Amino acid sequence: MPDKEHNQSPALFHALHLEGRDRLSVTGVEDVSGFDENTVLLQTSLGELCIRGEELRVERIDLDAGQLELRGQVQELRYDEPARGGLLSRLFG
Repeated sequence: MPDKEHNQSPALFHALHLEGRDRLSVTGVEDVSGFDENTVLLQTSLGELCIRGEELRVERIDLDAGQLELRGQVQELRYDEPARGGLLSRLFG
């Protein structure tokens, strides 16, 4: 039986591959929100991904294929949850 996740289009299937904390490959990338040498913000098929580190540099990006590769000292990978409603629903929800 085929694996459902691997049958998704390249832009939808999301995976991370970190080699030795200095080489990161990401699939499922839909957009790059911003980057500098300490932070890379990506929109992925599973939400916003924030990559923090030192001397980060994007080596390759192909948004049509949903792929990004970067190098540098990766210190943190964090997914941000999408906002759920307005302020009142977050306070009282």
